[in-house]
Amino acid sequence: MAAPRIFPSLDELRAAVGEEIGPGEWLEVDQRRIDLFAEATGDHQWIHVDPERAASGPFGTTIAHGYLTLSLLPWFTARLLRVEGVRMGVNYGVNKVRFPSPVPVGSRLRATARIAEVAEVRDGVQLTAVVTVEREGGEKPVCVAESVSRFYL
Repeated sequence: MAAPRIFPSLDELRAAVGEEIGPGEWLEVDQRRIDLFAEATGDHQWIHVDPERAASGPFGTTIAHGYLTLSLLPWFTARLLRVEGVRMGVNYGVNKVRFPSPVPVGSRLRATARIAEVAEVRDGVQLTAVVTVEREGGEKPVCVAESVSRFYL
């Protein structure tokens, strides 16, 4: 497993625009994680939580919710990069998200991130990173998201 890319200062983060970081470590998406996400969100659609019915469905098994995959971005990005010398960092949102392919139960996922923009905001910077989540053995990404974070001094 590769260590996260550490940016000792905001200046070094600014200088990294255009750089791709990763891939990070693998994470398995098991049925327990899918069921817990369904419970937390109230989304109990059978393609996610009913293995018996899903076996004869379009994917042949249960699949993770797209928003479950998206919710894993903080886990993935924490393993890709870290900014030091800041008081705090917060998720600020996403500009664009796509789920080009499903995540069958038992899949292993990992991510890469491309630093798209670092913009000045009051008391810090706003980082826009294009995060691509891939599935082991998959032909297409399972999630591509333009993630926005803020780091405050």
